[in-house]
Formats: sequence, structure tokens, C-alpha cells
Amino acid sequence: MTPDRARPPRRPAMLDKHAAEAVPDAADPTLRREVAHTTAAALVHRGRASTDPQVHARLVRLVEAEGLDTVAGLWADSPADTLPGALWRLYALREWVRRDPRTVADRYRLGASRAEVAEVVAGVASPPGPAEVSDVVDAVLSGVYAGDLAVALERAGAFCRVLVAGSAVDADLVEDAELAGRLTRGAAGLLRTAEELEAAAGLWRADRLE
Repeated sequence: MTPDRARPPRRPAMLDKHAAEAVPDAADPTLRREVAHTTAAALVHRGRASTDPQVHARLVRLVEAEGLDTVAGLWADSPADTLPGALWRLYALREWVRRDPRTVADRYRLGASRAEVAEVVAGVASPPGPAEVSDVVDAVLSGVYAGDLAVALERAGAFCRVLVAGSAVDADLVEDAELAGRLTRGAAGLLRTAEELEAAAGLWRADRLE
């Protein structure tokens, strides 16, 4: 979904007072980068400093509270090798699953046997249905705030890799050439996202994801 460029991004309601005051109301590229890094760091710090499961649950549901356009306006332009860029990819993945869990589950089932290692890392309960794929992306985002962030990123990357395999199978099964082409292009995008998330995990472990 394309973020609304006509107005500056609002801050997420989950930001604490000091981080909120640091967010400038401007569309200047330098200030937008500052917005992205300030909000991402504030959210991750707040979540990891809290032991309250309700705080973590609200952070997981950030898109529902603030809207996808707002979150995209904050982070979607951030490079993949930054904290806001990694968070955007996680929230965008969760939003896709939330909006179309049945399609995601179908493709996950198709890919599970072709990407067995990734399937184990992703940790989706078997058999993978709509509820199971929704649960795992929620668990991944919860892990950002209440677990090992690098592991959360790796699980998300593995989840994408299984979907890549499933999309490839799906493309082979359909007879419509245009649809098969869309599935193939979508799989390429998911593979790129998987690689970006896995690289971000390595940067976090090296204390270089900012």
C-alpha cells in the first residue's frame, strides 16, 4: 500500500514522551530519516525494557492502532539494513498475513516440503492453517520486543523462504500465464525480503543495526 505523501507522518501512539518530542513535523529527507530512526529505536527500547505482556501485544498490533499508511510513512523508505527498515518489513509481512491468512497458509503448505530447513526455523504449527500462520507472525513480532531480536528476524526470513517455495509451486500449477508471472514476481520479492531480514539479523548480532 502506498503511504500518503501529502502530509507528514504522525508518530505512533506507543512512543514515549521524550521520543515523541524528538519527532519533527517535516517531509525533508534528512528529517524523515531522523523520524524513522527515532521512532524505531524508541519502540524497540520501550518494548524490550518492559515485562508487561500487554505492552508487547499493543506493539505487535501497531498497524491496527495507527494504520498501515502511518507506519509506512514512518519506515517504508528506510533501507533494509536499518532498524526502521527491518521493522517495516516485519509489520508489512504481518499485515499481509492478517489480511489474507488463507492464501498465505495455502502457499505455506505448498512450500513446507520444499524448504524443510526454513520450515523448521519459521516454527509454524502443523498443519499450517490461517490461524497458525497468523500466530507465528505475531510471535515473531513479539520476539522483537520480548526475546532475541535476531532470532525474530531469522524466523521471519525463514517464513518468507517457505512462502517463496510455495509460490513457485503455485506458479507451476496454474494455467494462466499472467497469474503465473505475478506469482513468480511475488516470489522474487519475498526472497529478497527473506535475504534482507536475515542480513538484518546478522547486523543486530554485530550491534550494527541502527
